[in-house]
Amino acid sequence: MEELLEILNELKPGVNFEVESNLVKDGILDSLAIIRLVGKIEDEFDVSVAVTDLIPENFNSVHDIMALIERLEDED
Repeated sequence: MEELLEILNELKPGVNFEVESNLVKDGILDSLAIIRLVGKIEDEFDVSVAVTDLIPENFNSVHDIMALIERLEDED
């Protein structure tokens, strides 16, 4: 999770990602930020994020994003 928090803090400094639970709904992560985040996740965690995974529910909190990463790692 530490690597994910580092990535998120690079993308959006000053956000307390450990407590935020509505990153998409509150506009903290917009579509461009999510695309950049997905690229970094794919590089860092060696996973492939499918278009079907690009839904707000997968990106609303750091825990949701980590759950997505863990699911993708298990699929490999």
